[in-house]
Amino acid sequence: MTRAIISFDTELSAGLYQRGADARANFESSILGRCREGDYGIHFQMDMLERHGLTGVYFVDPMPALVYGPEIVDAIVEPILARGHEVQLHIHTEWLAFARFNPVGRHTGRNIGDFPLAAQKKLIGLARDILVGAGAPRPTAFRAGNFGANDDTLCALAALGFRFDSSFNGAWRAHGCAISLDPGNLAMREHQGVVEVPVSGLMDRVGSFRPAQLCAMSEEEMRDALGHSAASGAIQFSAFSHSFELLSRDRAVPNGLAIARMEALCRAVAEDARVTSGGFATLPAPPARAPRIELAAPKPLRTLRRTVEQAVGHVLHEIGYVRDLITVTINSSRWGKITGGVLLVFA
Repeated sequence: MTRAIISFDTELSAGLYQRGADARANFESSILGRCREGDYGIHFQMDMLERHGLTGVYFVDPMPALVYGPEIVDAIVEPILARGHEVQLHIHTEWLAFARFNPVGRHTGRNIGDFPLAAQKKLIGLARDILVGAGAPRPTAFRAGNFGANDDTLCALAALGFRFDSSFNGAWRAHGCAISLDPGNLAMREHQGVVEVPVSGLMDRVGSFRPAQLCAMSEEEMRDALGHSAASGAIQFSAFSHSFELLSRDRAVPNGLAIARMEALCRAVAEDARVTSGGFATLPAPPARAPRIELAAPKPLRTLRRTVEQAVGHVLHEIGYVRDLITVTINSSRWGKITGGVLLVFA
């Protein structure tokens, strides 16, 4: 059976830290997904997974411990493990610029692949130890922040005893992902001493890879990509999201489109007899000569439908933002009774 690995890059925001957010505010926004309507982060995601009998994988970034202290990583890891989901290792090296202690001296960089091999090994080893110190089992899988890994990253992982990497995303080849693999092949295969588990996806137009990410794929595209992997005999179908991705871009309100897409993905995995759910802990290694898994071909009408869907979603969010702004203005104005009718335009 094809294993559907539904993973979440679980991370605090270095941008929020730079804008003055303290540990609590960053945790609530980035991990709990908190907005005025409620929480739409990791607990909401786990609720949805569990309703469909699925297990999720949370790639947790421990690097904020260098700024906020290790307790904040403990608070992320504990509820995930308590509910039976899997914790693996993620890393955002942007935090080194703000850290009280930099384990690699003056080296800083946006991506782990920006560092020499020895520094990569030291940083990944430190992040692993912080994660284990927070109560997580020793991780067997890794994903680079921003998918910014290179072949040296995989060599470092192999030296540290990791079995799997999931940093290869064909859509990020020009944006920091420098692992020397063919983006047209979705199969798991061994590379530089570890098994690479690439992000799944499909071709949305000629020469354009679309990754299996909630904010990138429509329900139709996600179902097609999942079905294509299962029909091709792939060991895995790897979809991903973020701990905060079910919020709007400004994190002010829930992202209804992303929530609907996650619900549809969970339902598709649960209902497909060719597909099972799980993580990396029991993932079988690929055969020595793994078969090539080609990308699903583009369908122009499918791409057009997704483009329109996302455009409408952005417009509706902007209308909602304007409506809320007017509501606040009216409620704080002595002219509220006179101007209240203006809200009808945005109802």
